[in-house]
Amino acid sequence: MPASRSANIVKFIATFNAAFTLTLFLGGMLATQPYDAFAKEASVLDAPVKKVADQRLAVKTPQGSGVLPVYADHSLSTAAPEVKRILIVVHGTLRNADVYFADGLRAVEEAGAAGAGSLVVAPQFLTPADVQAFKLAPDTLAWSQEGWKGGEPALSPAPVSSFSAMDALLEHFTDRTLYPALAEVVVSGHSAGAQIVQRYAVAGRAEAVLVKAGIKVRYVVANPSTYLYFDNHRPDADGHFQAAVTASCPHVNRWKYGMEQLPAYVSEQDLGSIEARYAARKVTYLLGMADTNPYTHFIDRSCPAMAQGPYRLARGLAYFNYMQGRHTAGLNQSVVEVPGIGHDGRGMYGSACGQAVLFGQQLPAACPQLP
Repeated sequence: MPASRSANIVKFIATFNAAFTLTLFLGGMLATQPYDAFAKEASVLDAPVKKVADQRLAVKTPQGSGVLPVYADHSLSTAAPEVKRILIVVHGTLRNADVYFADGLRAVEEAGAAGAGSLVVAPQFLTPADVQAFKLAPDTLAWSQEGWKGGEPALSPAPVSSFSAMDALLEHFTDRTLYPALAEVVVSGHSAGAQIVQRYAVAGRAEAVLVKAGIKVRYVVANPSTYLYFDNHRPDADGHFQAAVTASCPHVNRWKYGMEQLPAYVSEQDLGSIEARYAARKVTYLLGMADTNPYTHFIDRSCPAMAQGPYRLARGLAYFNYMQGRHTAGLNQSVVEVPGIGHDGRGMYGSACGQAVLFGQQLPAACPQLP
């Protein structure tokens, strides 16, 4: 076994054991939380967004059409000859694309020369409550609160997958009359945004179109609550992977945690090659080393989620070990950890580690990297 792989496993076991012990210690806390706390969380998630993006992207599919609200620091309908990089920043579960757009702009500014030539783009996946609150046009795409995170079809105006919306966004940038100097697209997301980015990196179809146009694609998955597994094995407290017990956790292998009951966008593809394609894609798991609270920031604590680990850092390290174990050669993916940062999108994007990943620079020595 290579030394780097061995060290990775040792680090994972230590982290996971500490997490498992903490979860046992805190295990009774969830049951003692007042019902009002859960009701308040639900009301926050169901509330309309505070702002809606000012640009619109047409999304046309065989299932129907609609428009996706998008923020960008340049009009998407006019030429941007100086743009060499597109930085896509996908919002979290609150659908607050304005906040993540600002974080992306700040990251570009703070990166200095490394960020030069970058165009920041922040799509917004709305719900029907958002459309109603802002009296948006009837062709505005709207998903369920959870559906957009996993490529599910929109609720209105047509059953368009959020992955199809991502395809349309990426393919827009292949127009060389608008973006003649474009060299790469970085698809990034934090928290729930990282959930859709990770699943889209698995199933998304647009990368092949961009590569054909001479545009590289990278994915940055920052602190998601869960990941997509390709079989029924999940991590245990000793750092090994065991078959999940479906009798006690019947949904553990269902999409978006596993490969059962797939949305149409995914099931229509060649499932025999989808994992190998994902392993070959350039994916960086950007993990906050302080993202270790098992009860914060809307973390998924369902049975399928808890089967992946107690909190986000443990789940991320476990998943990378899982991918390394399944792809001992040819895995085009890595982990970069961000010291001192918890579940904080601005902190992740603004950190020296995060900026090095986003803008393709050499990592500072202070940023732990695997492998």
